[in-house]
Amino acid sequence: MDPKVYTTALFGTNLASPWHQPQRDDKETGKDKKTKQIQVQDKKSDHGLFQNLESRQLLGLKNPAHSLEKWKIRVQLTKPVTWIPLSLIVMCGAAASGNYHWMWNPWNVNDRDVLAGLYDAFLGFCTVILAGPFSEGFAQTINDWYDRDIDAINEPYRPIPSGAITQQEVFEQLAFLFMGGTAIAMGLDWAVMHNPESTRDFPIVTAITLFGYFMSYIYSAPPLKLKQNGWTGDLAIGLCYISLPWLCGRAVFGTLDQPVDWAL
Repeated sequence: MDPKVYTTALFGTNLASPWHQPQRDDKETGKDKKTKQIQVQDKKSDHGLFQNLESRQLLGLKNPAHSLEKWKIRVQLTKPVTWIPLSLIVMCGAAASGNYHWMWNPWNVNDRDVLAGLYDAFLGFCTVILAGPFSEGFAQTINDWYDRDIDAINEPYRPIPSGAITQQEVFEQLAFLFMGGTAIAMGLDWAVMHNPESTRDFPIVTAITLFGYFMSYIYSAPPLKLKQNGWTGDLAIGLCYISLPWLCGRAVFGTLDQPVDWAL
């Protein structure tokens, strides 16, 4: 008779396999350890997700954290993630002017004037601030305001439909971004026109800025609301996201006297 069957019949247990039960215990212990490791990883990932949500709110992305700190809500409305391409296009326009000075140009020994490079870097920084936080921030804020009814259904966590920011606070932000951006544009024009090497006598940067604000308004606001039409909406986005930032960067450091300037 098979000893395994015999011992099972006598004692009601499988004594012929004494290692079987400990092996099952080891497997169960291993599962417990694995479960604990997963729980620890979940806690870590939850913490990382929380940090990520905070960043998503400050960048103006979807599914963010819901901080009620007013400065975070105001920054969220301007969607800083959209500033990056505008900043790069502004600097491309500045480079295309041929008049942007490096602090230390490794390829041109005649372009190593540190003071001129610092001055142009300051002008470039001001132009980037104009195009990003002030102009694009205005466009994103006013777009959220006129989309508040739709966002109340599709994205109720957004600052305006959620009630995290009031109508008066939104209008105050729009006024600040409009007046601040216009002031920066006027300052850039003043700096350029008072440059002895410049022959320009028209505030072209201010004109471009005001036109950009106007396009931002009619893109989002009725009765025109260009975004409702695929053709006009896409043309407005291309103009405000590509053409105007490039023209602005080029106008600060040069003149808009080439066919390519207006072909954009």
